[in-house]
Amino acid sequence: MSDRVFGAVCVVAAAGMAWSAQGYVAPISYEPVGPRAFPMLLAALMAIGGIWLLIRPSVTAPRLGLAQLKVIGLSSVAIFAYAALFNTLGFSLATALMAVPVGMAFGGTLKNCVIVGAGLGAGLFFLFDRLLDVVLPTGVLSFLLGGH
Repeated sequence: MSDRVFGAVCVVAAAGMAWSAQGYVAPISYEPVGPRAFPMLLAALMAIGGIWLLIRPSVTAPRLGLAQLKVIGLSSVAIFAYAALFNTLGFSLATALMAVPVGMAFGGTLKNCVIVGAGLGAGLFFLFDRLLDVVLPTGVLSFLLGGH
């Protein structure tokens, strides 16, 4: 049951991401794909995963307990906060801050989640922004990352 609830939350969040990404256009078209491709791809993948969680056959039907509700709630809040703060905080910081509560919801320690979150935010920023030349928002860290 908790998988189905989380799947529904993922589908709703993916629809919101896709809707908000419709307006992403570059003032100068120097990329063949454009800036909306990455968020649309993420939204599609998240929707596919959410739909799979909704329709897959259930192996067992455990009762939805307090622990599962906590994981669903914490993960859902982290995902919505990530979407809301993405431009303000920037990709690296928003990704790192989203990874911490999600990792802890699935049993990670605070120390490990902070380390992995920071590595994830910095590593993915370097991969996409520097190596693949996908412009990502730097937000409050623009003084360190050469702001976009």
